[in-house]
Amino acid sequence: MSSRALLLVNRHARQGQKRLLEAINYLQTLGWELIEESTENPKHLAHIIHKYKNHVDLVIVGGGDGTLNAVVDALVETQLPLGILPLGTANDLAKTLGISNSLPEACKTIASGELRRIDLGWVNGKHFFNVASLGLGVKITQKLTKEFKRRWGILAYAVTALQVIWESRPFSAEIRVQDRCFRVKTVQIAVGNGRYYGGGMAVVHDAKIDDQRLDLYSLEIKHWWQMIPLLPAMRNGRHIHRQNVRALSGQEIEVYTHKPRPINTDGEITTYTPAKFRVIPKAVAVFVPPV
Repeated sequence: MSSRALLLVNRHARQGQKRLLEAINYLQTLGWELIEESTENPKHLAHIIHKYKNHVDLVIVGGGDGTLNAVVDALVETQLPLGILPLGTANDLAKTLGISNSLPEACKTIASGELRRIDLGWVNGKHFFNVASLGLGVKITQKLTKEFKRRWGILAYAVTALQVIWESRPFSAEIRVQDRCFRVKTVQIAVGNGRYYGGGMAVVHDAKIDDQRLDLYSLEIKHWWQMIPLLPAMRNGRHIHRQNVRALSGQEIEVYTHKPRPINTDGEITTYTPAKFRVIPKAVAVFVPPV
């Protein structure tokens, strides 16, 4: 008897519409009975999960990190396992979990992979998989259009980042972690739960999505050109050892700013400072490739 899965595909994802039928065929061949739902508005995905929570064994999400961010709260509430089809531009969560961008391989992972419980980040009532940030990350999110991502793929992140860095100006913030308080002038504060974000950059070189800690870095530069030598190191998370970069970690972190500043979670602007962050250990179960 086949298992029943709710298949949610973001048709606006970079490969969503094009790969949908291919994904359905692969999954059905592997024995899944599918209930397929889609919506023009990702905010409706949580409602769809709740609608089917007693009728399916898991939720399969086809899309990028923004689509996954739209369903994360509903997955926590229903405790349905998650299968991932990386159909977005960056697919940072899939990269963190070692899930292949090959659609047949990703389908096989859902059919015969291991079920692994992973941590989630949480900020002001909103869960996130990868990273929450304020400063440069938000400006990149605001500037990066769907059309630009669809046309240029992962390169769109690099081009947009360079434009934003050129215009960046430091802001004041207060960071509190483990009874310590740091007053900083920064252009970017990022708080990571997983390892990868922003098209393959690493928060910290040794970050894991089940290490029960949050990793924060703050880019405390005064001039845009000081970012240039940091960029190569940000690909592998070694920037935390550079001058003008503050690195902290903990299970709970607070960030305060003079005026409310938007916060981006997994590439979507979802809340504002003041911000209280915490790690939620083993919050959801995800199918990952066998070790």
